[in-house]
Amino acid sequence: MGDAEGMDIHPTPLAGSALIDLKRLTDDRGFFARAFCEQEFVDAGLDPTISQCNLSYNHEAGTLRGFHYQLEPNAEVKVIRCVRGAIYDVIVDLRPDSDTYLQWFGAELSQDNYRAMYVPRNFAHAYLTLTPDATTIYQVSTPYTPGAERGLRWNDPALDVDWPVEIAHISDKDANWPLLADNADFPAVTSGAR
Repeated sequence: MGDAEGMDIHPTPLAGSALIDLKRLTDDRGFFARAFCEQEFVDAGLDPTISQCNLSYNHEAGTLRGFHYQLEPNAEVKVIRCVRGAIYDVIVDLRPDSDTYLQWFGAELSQDNYRAMYVPRNFAHAYLTLTPDATTIYQVSTPYTPGAERGLRWNDPALDVDWPVEIAHISDKDANWPLLADNADFPAVTSGAR
């Protein structure tokens, strides 16, 4: 397939995370692109383990899912791609020894850019739908483990995430995760800290 093979893997400001762009081989039929390659992930320092692949469909724009993460030893790597519509995908670094601890990064993923977000272990993840009928596909390294699941509040002042559109739909569970200042997993955090 020549020069179009592979993926473009770009580090984000949060160490260990990445945005992944496709290299498209285009002709009059459309395009072909590699969406995942174990060796390219390894070469880029990313964990290529996949144990589950999940699909998420959302009826309406303004739907928020997250912030979700799992505790060790069930911490997950996720690779999220929007295959229909558009989302604003956000990650938060939860590694206490990281220079970017409790900082967030967001990017638009859409059916037009085919971009994916690589979410390392010990990061929280959320997304907000920008269009109706937004559909995402997740590759996940570790099976969902209900007892290990945790979350962050989407509007926590300690994170101060700049959501691009109003949140119109959110589950009760996601709306009621504890604030960082009240969360036993983050005892040194005070409201408004960055």
